[in-house]
Amino acid sequence: MVSLWQIFTLFAKIGAFTIGGGYAMLPVIQDEIVKKGWMTAEDFTDIVTLSQTAPGLIAVNISIFTGYRLRGTKGSIVATCGSILPPFLIILLIAIAFSGYQDNPVIIRILKGIRPVVVALIAVPMINMAKTSNKTWWAWAITASALALVAFAKISPIYILLVTIVVAVGICYWNQEKERRNKK
Repeated sequence: MVSLWQIFTLFAKIGAFTIGGGYAMLPVIQDEIVKKGWMTAEDFTDIVTLSQTAPGLIAVNISIFTGYRLRGTKGSIVATCGSILPPFLIILLIAIAFSGYQDNPVIIRILKGIRPVVVALIAVPMINMAKTSNKTWWAWAITASALALVAFAKISPIYILLVTIVVAVGICYWNQEKERRNKK
């Protein structure tokens, strides 16, 4: 069984050293948890999916659901504290240290230089989740369609999710009716 201290230190380490927020944390969390054998890649994908549907910050949601999966309510509290505490303290120190330097051209260039790395850190777990989750051609088609609609047609992901839910319910209903007719 995973100890509460192990959960806290893992999430504190990830929170302290991951630049870019929740999505940038995904590959690190997944790598650590799967490598340690605490859960499978498929289980982690389920947690990420659930975390995205819940309101709030993705990093906090992943901490809550992962901690809960590993050690119940105590695990979720410990994982959340571990992921929130280091970034909070780091941001507090940065705010104190750089309060007069926000318009400094060197600082602005440094932050702009970090942006491409953050984009890559966000893209990698999304690609890995797509590989893990999309096992059929139609799942890849739905993924590609949703990506195209959000990125190029500027359609809100909420509408895409709602349409997908309605279509999925319709397909399930149609399959149940088909099965019922075949049994007669």
